[in-house]
Amino acid sequence: MSLTCGIDVGGTKIAGGVVDEEGRVLERLRVESPASDVAAIEDAISDLVSQLRSRHDVEAVGVGAAGYVDRDRAKVLIAPNLAWRDVDLKGELEDRIGLRVVVENDANAAAWGEFRYGAGHDVEDLLLVTVGTGVGGGLVLGGDVHRGAFGVAAEIGHLRVVPGGHPCGCGQRGCLEQYASGSALVRDARRLAGMGEPAAAGLVDRAGAPGAITGPDITAAAQAGDPFAVERLAETGRWLGEGIASLCSVLDPAVVAIGGGVSEAQELLLEPLRVAFEASLPGRAHRPVAAIRLATLGNSAGLVGAADLARR
Repeated sequence: MSLTCGIDVGGTKIAGGVVDEEGRVLERLRVESPASDVAAIEDAISDLVSQLRSRHDVEAVGVGAAGYVDRDRAKVLIAPNLAWRDVDLKGELEDRIGLRVVVENDANAAAWGEFRYGAGHDVEDLLLVTVGTGVGGGLVLGGDVHRGAFGVAAEIGHLRVVPGGHPCGCGQRGCLEQYASGSALVRDARRLAGMGEPAAAGLVDRAGAPGAITGPDITAAAQAGDPFAVERLAETGRWLGEGIASLCSVLDPAVVAIGGGVSEAQELLLEPLRVAFEASLPGRAHRPVAAIRLATLGNSAGLVGAADLARR
């Protein structure tokens, strides 16, 4: 059976695993990410692969990188939370490891994992929307990862939804992730709680102070029936639904999979998302509507997808 290694590189951790042809992770390792040191990141990746190869017959390595990766799946052009700038990661890792290496944007890798083994296993066209600190995305069209002309397609968190709106780290204003991300969810809950909103009292009691409110606090409170927390998640869902409707008008996927930390709220997020999505979709009474599903692979999606792309 063919075994490949998947590596998921983020700003805080690097996860590695051995994945078989059925998408099963046979062994998994994880280390902290030395995000500010290019050589140290490559050392950490090489060490993970070396440990896994000592126990498994690995044929190739797929690396999911949190950044812009060129169309040749070799060079990381820029990684906002890592030290990579125009780094030939493929070439440098192949020299160190001695195996074939494929480099892919981490969201693309996660989308491929969900397409092959998760929420999109039964379709040919999938949009993955990850809702965490920001809003990320990956796209599979006609059974292939869609990377765009320059390799940087599907940066859906930077779809502009409010001209002149909240400033975004990308340099623009009014991007979707400024309204529909975990960061936006927490920002608005803290703001309202800090203004003395009476409905926020239960959430403040749970967190200890308005400024201490976290995303998991909001999800836990909503799951316990707190109306303020329920409404905060619903507002996030409504923004996502409207943004996804615009994307579906252009991309027309069969399935939209929702992943990332905020998706742990499940139907508290997805139900208002679906309502807003269907209300905002042009011609909705006369067209098929994409299925909105929870992503199923969780934190393993990027690792599994990168490993499978390396196998191909």
